[in-house]
Amino acid sequence: MLDDDFARQRRNMIDSQVRPGGVMDLRVIAAMASVPREKFVLAEQRAHAYVDTDLPLGADTRGDDRWLLAPLTIARMLQLAEIGPEECVLDVGTASGYTAAALSGLAQTVIGIDHDAVLAAQAAERLEKLGYDNVAVLAADHAAGHVKEAPYDAIIINGRIRQRPQALLAQLADGGRLVAVWGAHDTGLIRVWTRRGDAFSAVDEYSASAPQLPGFTPAPAFSF
Repeated sequence: MLDDDFARQRRNMIDSQVRPGGVMDLRVIAAMASVPREKFVLAEQRAHAYVDTDLPLGADTRGDDRWLLAPLTIARMLQLAEIGPEECVLDVGTASGYTAAALSGLAQTVIGIDHDAVLAAQAAERLEKLGYDNVAVLAADHAAGHVKEAPYDAIIINGRIRQRPQALLAQLADGGRLVAVWGAHDTGLIRVWTRRGDAFSAVDEYSASAPQLPGFTPAPAFSF
């Protein structure tokens, strides 16, 4: 498929998915419109890169199935994060690097982490080749985050979680926002946690269908 065809699909993604889905932040729209999503998916998925669905990225070296979230889900999360141009953002579960690429157009600095070292290295190489020079990708446990570069003005989690991300919340700056899909089932809610001093508030926004991101499995309940 020619690059012009992908550019047309990208514009259609904005006009038929992102804007109608309530994303009106012009900076988010510009960021989404600038990233060649087809370069962040498996070769056999390139024709479907701009379809409004989560795309499989295959299993990582740890045996976990990995996914690229649907365009509208990512766009809504970015809008809810309210990222400023001078801010530092942590991208959790970077996988192929797509969300980190979109974040690079919104933030001053993006730190991407993935618990699979091979995926992290591949994402870092891909982002460097494409010219995203304000992004660094590291291998790190998803739930633990990356304390060295904290505090973060915003944290994006690339997938659904089922437990409060306590270690990540502790890495937010005062006034910082953490955005993730929250829920025990495939369809959950995009939740925004905001830090004010040592207190955290949580607000649920859009409904969203998203695969669970590995690394956030709740501890088993005790039985008697």
